[in-house]
Amino acid sequence: MRHLILGAALALLLPVAAQAEGDAAAGEKAFAPCKSCHNFEKNGVGPQLKGVVGEKAGQGRDGYAFSEALKNSGITWDEANLKEWLTDPKKKVPGTKMVFPGIKDPKKVDDIIAYLKTKS
Repeated sequence: MRHLILGAALALLLPVAAQAEGDAAAGEKAFAPCKSCHNFEKNGVGPQLKGVVGEKAGQGRDGYAFSEALKNSGITWDEANLKEWLTDPKKKVPGTKMVFPGIKDPKKVDDIIAYLKTKS
């Protein structure tokens, strides 16, 4: 009986866990506002983002002039840090040059992270 209850509880939680994963196709669309400053080929107003997932913040973007705050943040762009950054960059790294106010929809944030992973 205990196994039956445990199995039922896991079956109920599975859809919730699946929703936490981002959708890369939706993330490509949600990334649209980011394109005014970022792409995946070359630096522009913001640094190019190809391969950014897993990298140290403020590094690895040949020739891009990062803020001292970002260079000294000690952040590695994992999912947790990207979620905080995309939600509120200035809160995550006070002193950053990024003027974007952040994305308040957690689903869009997860989707953008999924999309960025496809570019890494």
